Order: sequence, then structure tokens, then C-alpha cells
Amino acid sequence: MAKQIYILEDDEDIRFIVSYILNEIGYEVTEAETLKQFHQQLETGLPDLMLLDIMLPDGNGLELCEELKKDPAISHIPIIMMSAHAAQEFVQEKACAQDFISKPFDLDNLTNMIRKYLPN
Repeated sequence: MAKQIYILEDDEDIRFIVSYILNEIGYEVTEAETLKQFHQQLETGLPDLMLLDIMLPDGNGLELCEELKKDPAISHIPIIMMSAHAAQEFVQEKACAQDFISKPFDLDNLTNMIRKYLPN
């Protein structure tokens, strides 16, 4: 069974490209563009990895990351944060995500990072 990745990204183009590439290399992808949609998806099941944007129209991905890592049922799931605005050092200070990728990003770098946490 394919590993499941949840993507929370408000930019439709980025969400489409990342989802397409991850599907092509064998992952199942579930997309959300808002925190509300993301929380609804978590109610239906848990992913193997989460890819979260920081700046969202209805909230903050870092706050979501901190919330997820406090939940014992979810805290084991790797989280990769992505942002065009936040610095990697700032994200790592929060110590909630396993990794960070800065936008714009190279798709090979992103897929290699995901494979680091979800080897096929």
C-alpha cells in the first residue's frame, strides 16, 4: 500500500505540482488549502507524512505544527514545513517539524527530503 502524504498549501499551483510529482513517484496524496479542510481530513485518517505551508489564509502552519506535535496520536508523524517567508532557523527554533524547505524549491530536493522520511 502506498504511503499517504497530506499537503496543506494555499497556493493552487504549488499544491497541484507537488501533488502531481508525489503521485507520480508512488505516494497517495490528500490536499487541503485551508486549516479547516486539513482538520477535516485528519478526522478521516492519519497520513504517513505532512507537508505544511506556514502562511495560510485561515491560520498559521507553525501553530498547527506545534498543535499536532502535542497530540500523542499524531506526534510520531513526520512534518515538513515549507515557506517563502519564514527562515529555516526560525522554524527549527519552534522544534515542531522534522524538516523545512524554502520556496521556491527544487522538486528533486523536495522528493529527496520526503524519501528521507518515507523510504519506498
